Amino acid sequence: MHNGFVMACGRTLEYQLIPAHQINRPTLVLLHEGLGSVAMWRDFPSRLAAATGCRTLVYSRYGYGESDILQAPFGTDFMHREAREALPELLAALTIENPVLVGHSDGASISLLHAGDGRFTVAGLVVMAPHCFVEDISIRSIEAAKVAFETTNLPAKLAKYHRDVKRTCYGWNDIWLDPEFLAWNIEDCLAGIRCPILAIQGEDDEYGTMAQIEAIAAKATAAPDVELLKLADCRHSPHRDQTQAVIDAIVRFVDRLDA
Repeated sequence: MHNGFVMACGRTLEYQLIPAHQINRPTLVLLHEGLGSVAMWRDFPSRLAAATGCRTLVYSRYGYGESDILQAPFGTDFMHREAREALPELLAALTIENPVLVGHSDGASISLLHAGDGRFTVAGLVVMAPHCFVEDISIRSIEAAKVAFETTNLPAKLAKYHRDVKRTCYGWNDIWLDPEFLAWNIEDCLAGIRCPILAIQGEDDEYGTMAQIEAIAAKATAAPDVELLKLADCRHSPHRDQTQAVIDAIVRFVDRLDA
């Protein structure tokens, strides 16, 4: 396993690269949630790499983890810019081609935007709890997260995962609660996706409903295969709430890509 730093869009980003256990397998690239980082994935990347045999990359976006600290507020296009500018530079710097993107929450949306752009080659998409548009349930939970950050020991819990936990949390929270962000919608990008998709949603997700992955099934019409996995007893983090079910599903998905 290699831990290091790489430049993308003029910023230093932390990453972790787990070597492949099998030859001729695609590289998995994990994209974290709105408050995630390399460390926040915990042991999921290593377990997934072992199960799939794939080389696996995990990285912290700008403003997260040990990457450069956020210096200015995010704009409403922050996920578009990550998908179309930062992620391509990161992959080029690490010589990763035709990856399988494994995204969670905001990271899942970034994965959809990257694959739907049309300029980049992607072998497959695994999107867990993706956001394709803004729902009331999302806003209510993000408002609750802000209250928790300001009234509980949540900052202390998150501080071990981010260089500047206050800037990280408010950077994510402020843009999602910006009135202009209510109109954010990436459904129009789904038609441009031309690789297989595995979309995973928990039935108890406090940040989104099944309408998110159903939109992918309805609008990713150029994708050769779209599988929806709806998990019971599962909230917003399928890889934590139903770890083995998620790993098993990704193994089957990668095996189908190879076949």
